[in-house]
Amino acid sequence: MHIEKDIVVSLHYRLTDDQHQEIENSFGDVPMSYLHGHNTMIPGLEAAVEGKQAGDRLDVTITPENGYGEYIDARKQDVPASAFEGLDPQPGMQFTADTDQGPMPVTVVEVTDEFVTVDGNHPFAGQTLHFEIEIVELRDATPTEIEHGHLHGQGGCGHDHDEGESCCNH
Repeated sequence: MHIEKDIVVSLHYRLTDDQHQEIENSFGDVPMSYLHGHNTMIPGLEAAVEGKQAGDRLDVTITPENGYGEYIDARKQDVPASAFEGLDPQPGMQFTADTDQGPMPVTVVEVTDEFVTVDGNHPFAGQTLHFEIEIVELRDATPTEIEHGHLHGQGGCGHDHDEGESCCNH
């Protein structure tokens, strides 16, 4: 079996930055699983594993345009501290902000008495990413996973379902 659309891919990865500093590592832990071909993985990584099979190992460099995009300064802004009333925002905390484009995850980067600076860029935006990958297991996706465009059950949406129950209300 080779990786193609509608295949569930389980892989281990080690992610480093341009300075070879480790950012994330799944080796020795549970492999990451995703449904291939449904835009649930960064495009460059999905393209790199296309056609590969279980047991394959590869090193992949992903540029920002094929990863989490370029860093966009306009996604960083100061929000009046009063908007966080009842909360205690701290740098590194993440919130979902209601924007004109819909809900957007933001990260708190600075807090003053008057403003909370939030950043709507992905933490890896603008970065070239280096992956060491080992493809562990492949399987055909279930019809429900294909219909919903994501994994179900263990390693998928985080919980099992009773017969006929859906995790995403489709």
